[in-house]
Amino acid sequence: MLLLPSGFYGVLADAVVVLHLGFVLFVVLGGLLVLRWRWVMWLHLPAAVWGALIEFAGWICPLTPLEKWLRQEGGLGGYEGGFVEHYILPLLYPSALTRTTQLVLGAGVILVNLLIYWQVWRRTPRGRGST
Repeated sequence: MLLLPSGFYGVLADAVVVLHLGFVLFVVLGGLLVLRWRWVMWLHLPAAVWGALIEFAGWICPLTPLEKWLRQEGGLGGYEGGFVEHYILPLLYPSALTRTTQLVLGAGVILVNLLIYWQVWRRTPRGRGST
């Protein structure tokens, strides 16, 4: 068990939220980085698969319980549901996260990334004989 000042737990919880949001953005839009730097594909594809799998399976990302634990340890209280439901959906949708919404979000991740990777594939030079 960590023995830290209670305010530090809140700082750590906020850092986890920033990290989590960055990961979600990378899952959804990280393919755009692949258009510039092809090596990012090796980081992005597993992240995108994980992000879609979390939504399709109805799982909760491991960062969510970590953030909740840090908030509780700091005396800040936790919240119900997952990261997407607590932070992202209130920005995008007025109602709570439903299973249908999770499936739509997962499909959206796949669709956005298929479109981006289609552009990556189109820009990839083919063999010498092709024109």
